[in-house]
Amino acid sequence: MKKTLSLFSFFLILMACSPKINTNESSIAKQTEDVLKEQTLKEADWAMKQEPITVTAQSSERSAGGKHDFYSEGDYWWPDPQNPNGPYIQKDGLTNPDNFVAHRFAMIRFSKIIGALASAYKITGDEKYVKQAVKHLKAWFVNPKTLMNPNLQFAQAIKGRFTGRGIGIIDTIHLLDVAQGTLVMSDKINPDDLKTIKNWFANYLQWLMTSKNGHDEMNAKNNHGTCFTLQIAGFAKLTANQKLLDFCSSRYKTVLLPDQMATDGSFPLEMARTKPYGYSIFNLDAITILCQILSTPQDNLFAFETADGKSIKKGIEFMYPFIADKSKWTLKPDVMYWNEWPVAQPSLIFGAIAYQNQNWFNTWKSLEHNPKVAEIIRNLPIKYPLIWMN
Repeated sequence: MKKTLSLFSFFLILMACSPKINTNESSIAKQTEDVLKEQTLKEADWAMKQEPITVTAQSSERSAGGKHDFYSEGDYWWPDPQNPNGPYIQKDGLTNPDNFVAHRFAMIRFSKIIGALASAYKITGDEKYVKQAVKHLKAWFVNPKTLMNPNLQFAQAIKGRFTGRGIGIIDTIHLLDVAQGTLVMSDKINPDDLKTIKNWFANYLQWLMTSKNGHDEMNAKNNHGTCFTLQIAGFAKLTANQKLLDFCSSRYKTVLLPDQMATDGSFPLEMARTKPYGYSIFNLDAITILCQILSTPQDNLFAFETADGKSIKKGIEFMYPFIADKSKWTLKPDVMYWNEWPVAQPSLIFGAIAYQNQNWFNTWKSLEHNPKVAEIIRNLPIKYPLIWMN
């Protein structure tokens, strides 16, 4: 007699063959949206009222570049008291308030506008947020009168010493939320505009990978090397450049993690600075975000571990007690901005989701999600985690 499966039996077989949903991970991700939703929509309301401001709005007479070139000056360089008109001298960790920062502030503002609008679009599906974002994206990357040239040849210059340095490439970490926001909204962006925006990032990637400044930054042994790779990954994701994504994944496994992290999970080169707490958090955020961008089901960097036991999990485990309770920090306080750290660090939320750690999530939830201090905002590689969550 021929047997047939009952509907219930068929359902059981189907469920057994289906991929299992990690309910805890899904729960933490949902909690994250619940925490950020109100603030995100408020920021999006602000962004809806903003007009574009690009690098062409202000210039510095000290810049060796043109109107469309991004320009900034090294943060820790000051006039020499013994030679006021001569080359600047360094004071590590101490920011010179008279340096030109207009382009940096304009880019941070741009990242906040796109990040907020893309997050609101992801939450609501309302295309009004995309329409407003496109105005800003076109101003920066499409309109020939206001666009920024796709290079950082003149970033973090030093008066009397350099017209620009590789170290200045870190200034465009604020384009990460812009690139990811564009990707999130891409299905509603005019195809011609989207192609031009992606071409801008492709051209910038080409400059980063072939210029002397790019090579210098790629080979930096501290957070600058991390942030170079992080930017390549973020921009390669938007442009679907698998070759560069593979390059970044390999570099994380063979260079960044083994060379920068100690076996206890700390970053010795960051700990040796005059702002060891802030720099340690910053580098941890950057390398965790890198894992968030690059991880796939086939190659999960959150699960990767070196032969001597180094991993991103160990890095978060090392810093977490000091983020949860800064009084436990064993080194001297940072020379500047000691009181302003920590805030809602990206490493905690992405780590909480990846490792299903409710304690990390709870700490992240309790911290400041909307910092007002410019230096703190500048040292957050991404500010809108919702657009980075799968």
